[in-house]
Amino acid sequence: MLSSIEIFNDDGTIRQDVFSETTGMDFIATAFRAARAADPNAKLYANDFNIEGPGVKATAYQNLIKTLQSQGVPIDGIGMQAHFIVGELPPNIQQNIQAFVNLGVEVAITELDVRMTLPSTPALLAQQQKDYQTVIQACANVPKCVGVTLWDFTDKFSWVPGTFAGQGAACPWDENLVQKPAFQGIVNGFS
Repeated sequence: MLSSIEIFNDDGTIRQDVFSETTGMDFIATAFRAARAADPNAKLYANDFNIEGPGVKATAYQNLIKTLQSQGVPIDGIGMQAHFIVGELPPNIQQNIQAFVNLGVEVAITELDVRMTLPSTPALLAQQQKDYQTVIQACANVPKCVGVTLWDFTDKFSWVPGTFAGQGAACPWDENLVQKPAFQGIVNGFS
């Protein structure tokens, strides 16, 4: 996948960094063209967070895809990082996945985890199971949503506690590699 940098802020404006400050938006087309030239068989994706549901940032990416396509710039898909909070999924995930697919690109859920405020409780774990199921099912229901990647499988190695104080338990297996209800949510999502 291409684009380890985030291109847009949450408000849909271009993120200021060395690339955008030097070339404006031109760096994006240049990067995609260079990647295609380096490997004609590689799948070229933009990948970002907070684009899973409809909103200004998702719209900015949809407009970017249209612009790149109109310029003949290769882009194969969009990656949705999907770092969620229990019970706070964005609305209309499936419809938003479909909106990207309607542009002629693939969609991948690239970094799925669903964190909670600790300690975990049976109610939080039950909601987490539903949230995992909702995301998996949304992808499975859209033919060009090509896959889901978990952002680690066990809480033992999760990035969440080191980034969000007092939060964690984001993965389908706990720190002792014991399966949590979230795993069944994943299975149910594919059913």
